[in-house]
Amino acid sequence: MATRRAILSVITATAANLLLAFATYALARGIFLALNYRLLAPALSGSIAEIIKGSLLFDASAIAYTNAVWLLLFLLPIHIKERPGYHRALRILFTAVNTAALALNLADAVYFPYTLRRTTSTVFNEFSHESNLASIIGSETLSHWYLVLITAAAAYAIWRLYRTPRLNRRHINPLTYNISLAACLILAGGLSVAAMRGGFTTAVRPITVSNAAQYVSRPTDAALVLNTPFSLIRTIGKNVFTNPNHFPSREACQAVYTPLHTPADTLPMQRKNIVILIVESFGKEYIGALNHGQFHGYTPFTDSLIAQSLTFTRTYANGRKSIDAMPSILSGIPMMIEPFFVTPASMNKVGGIADLLNSEGYTTAFFHGAQNGSMGFEAFARATGFQHYFGRTEFEADTRFGGNKDFDGTWAIWDEPFLQFYCQQMSAMRQPFMTAVFTASSHHPFNIPNRYLDSIPQGTLPIHRCIRYTDLALRRFFETAQRQPWFRNTIFVLTADHTNMSQHDLYQTPLGTFAVPIIIYDPSGQLPTGTLNKTAQQTDILPTLMGIIHYPHPYVAFGIDLLNTPAEQTWAFSYLNGTYQMATDRYLLQFDGKHTTAVYALSDSLMEHNLLGRIPEQNAIETQLKALIQSYMDAMINDRLTPQTYEN
Repeated sequence: MATRRAILSVITATAANLLLAFATYALARGIFLALNYRLLAPALSGSIAEIIKGSLLFDASAIAYTNAVWLLLFLLPIHIKERPGYHRALRILFTAVNTAALALNLADAVYFPYTLRRTTSTVFNEFSHESNLASIIGSETLSHWYLVLITAAAAYAIWRLYRTPRLNRRHINPLTYNISLAACLILAGGLSVAAMRGGFTTAVRPITVSNAAQYVSRPTDAALVLNTPFSLIRTIGKNVFTNPNHFPSREACQAVYTPLHTPADTLPMQRKNIVILIVESFGKEYIGALNHGQFHGYTPFTDSLIAQSLTFTRTYANGRKSIDAMPSILSGIPMMIEPFFVTPASMNKVGGIADLLNSEGYTTAFFHGAQNGSMGFEAFARATGFQHYFGRTEFEADTRFGGNKDFDGTWAIWDEPFLQFYCQQMSAMRQPFMTAVFTASSHHPFNIPNRYLDSIPQGTLPIHRCIRYTDLALRRFFETAQRQPWFRNTIFVLTADHTNMSQHDLYQTPLGTFAVPIIIYDPSGQLPTGTLNKTAQQTDILPTLMGIIHYPHPYVAFGIDLLNTPAEQTWAFSYLNGTYQMATDRYLLQFDGKHTTAVYALSDSLMEHNLLGRIPEQNAIETQLKALIQSYMDAMINDRLTPQTYEN
């Protein structure tokens, strides 16, 4: 009887502790939803039962992974012996592991509005070059002190509610007890493996982040089903690139889509300067001229620039992070599954606009006001052919600016002085030149220089004042640039790296979260001005510029020349939480890697009416998207990102 009670005590204690772990994950998910309710509220209009089902599946997997050592030690048949401190050590281990899981989930609740996805293991590479992380984390911890208190209270609760088996060792039959406990351990091991994989049958592959999309109707909402420990664990050391085999051969795929561009005209190349301004978090939502009076804007100068420029009706980023933007804009490589920067494919031979123009006698340079090496931008600039790199080091060494008085205290040099530095450096360059600058001031924590605190008003979101400041910095940049001898022979492109904080439903849909400006300004007047009714994306910038200057050689880019492509053939690609998206001139198609899951008319701006199976164009769009995905994977796996390597 004593032996039976002891075994039952171990089983019930195991079950109670695992339920405690599930409760911890449920608490984290509740807080995640509360902090991001505006972004995730549409998920609650769908099937709550499906969300709960998916959440339990992914939580079980994460709990099985993170508590595997504790479970093994808890069920080892050694409890019959007196081992002082053994169960106390297990209690400490269980509390520490599950408190850490809670902390990761809560930290991601704060980070989520900027990425709209759960954090994966690539985050360690993304920020590996940052020297200011400690101060940023410290600042965020202070500003979210209530989450620290919740975590501390939860840790105390886990400690207090933890169950230790009650064993009367003097009356236990050692052989029966140990055999029974060994059986429990084997059973628990089998159940743990099934939980890790996401199911019991041999047909079940280990679930991944992308599986979360099947429990929700919008890619954004997959984050509500997932949890951060799972996303981190399941992406560690994973090869994100695999051939999907949508087409039986490379030739069959290329017949539908190829990223290899061969110039169609024989006009002489125009040796114009090219200046690309990548503006941090400069979402389309903030720009009044691109919202046609529907929403209030915060960019009076950019509005005036648009009136003199060429832009497009529907313009999108290819990613949600800063490190997604450089490959998309400068090399025509979109973000697919994980940022290109942090995948093994970043070691491939990579081309780009700088590499293409170097051979034509251009001077090429990249500018970023953060510490040199930050975000891996300098490494990528060098890898893609930029001859020069100007960062915070070069700015502070310039006697015309001098020292670190213009450092914002967190990320980089304030936009206004750094853009002036940028302009002056270009004036010292041999023409023709191609340069790109990545601004930084409209970045969290959304500060502006003290001298503007009284003159630049707040908006309705914390970022709005920063957007106003950056717009002012752009005004001052162009005022200086137009006095330079190279100005009229220059094509300017202004875009954003990604979107950021949002208050309008239109920009919170799975497509709207990618809406950024793409503005092409030609002071010489050779290009038309106005808005073309086309769909455009960041990866179109390189082909479009090559078309404008009549670049004469082949190149690889996963985009199109917008000025020489009919509107009905324009498209934009994005990837969000396991869902591939392709927006054409009329529709948005969502694809989970195997099947089309949704089709929306672009006129349905809030994506309320799924037209799956009801439009004749669905198969054609899906086929094109499959060809894009397979071409991309083939290029990444087989190092085919330049004309020379592509034709091998």
